[in-house]
Amino acid sequence: MQKAPDLSATLGHRLLWRKPSILPGFAPSLTITLVWLGVIVVGPLGVMLWFTAGLGWQGFFDELLHPRVLGDLWVSLWTAFFASVVNAGFGLLVAWVLTRYRFPGRRFADAMVDLPFALPTAVAGIALSTLYAPNGWVGQFLAPLGITIAFTPAGIVVAMMFISLPFIVRTVQPVIEDLEAEQEEAAHLMGATDLEIFLRISFPAILPALLTGFALALARCLGEYGSIIFIAGNKPMISEILPLLIVAKLDQFDYQGATAIGTLMLLVSFLLLLAINLLQAWVRRRHGG
Repeated sequence: MQKAPDLSATLGHRLLWRKPSILPGFAPSLTITLVWLGVIVVGPLGVMLWFTAGLGWQGFFDELLHPRVLGDLWVSLWTAFFASVVNAGFGLLVAWVLTRYRFPGRRFADAMVDLPFALPTAVAGIALSTLYAPNGWVGQFLAPLGITIAFTPAGIVVAMMFISLPFIVRTVQPVIEDLEAEQEEAAHLMGATDLEIFLRISFPAILPALLTGFALALARCLGEYGSIIFIAGNKPMISEILPLLIVAKLDQFDYQGATAIGTLMLLVSFLLLLAINLLQAWVRRRHGG
């Protein structure tokens, strides 16, 4: 005689793999996610690639290999990378001070970190150019020393550092807050110096988040436009960034040329972010994160 199935066991088995969820269900949630990503992300990128495809391979490479495009690409890359590297160091320091120390005005300083998020980029560019111009509040003291920031590539770096600093600080700050003080205290009791404790215990735990912040800052710098054009000087192949060249193409109704350069920026940004993510994964495996 065949034994009847145990309904309670079958039901319990099904409940094991069906985890409760506050969302309406897998199918509706997945549909909404895919539609939203398609409209917000894939749609604009698809239109850009469609315009670019009208050039053909020959026209595409002719556009990208133009000396002005290559020169502006180099300016955008090295300034963005340099600004992100500098901000990685200073952003880590700012996040560490705001998290580990208590001092008058700490909350105000913490709130100031988010100012680049709220300030319109054009206003930031005008303020920076006024500040660092040869006759500006800061520039007037640098000019006698032969240091010029405004209307040079240095101005691009300063503007990029201004708009990308919050990405480093806000990414690293929660990790510093979650560091286990017991490990640092134990290492201190064993005779380790403060520098050894930071380099061997704290920094390896912070490094993955620091790389994430660096990647976000780099992406933000590569795509920045408003705050840079007022302080850069905009000399082709010297102090002109690639987004400005895209806007110039659009002003000339050269939509295919603009989308071709946009596609180039998309590919370069993707490769850089992929390399940083691979490095971040390697760091996590190395330190057991």
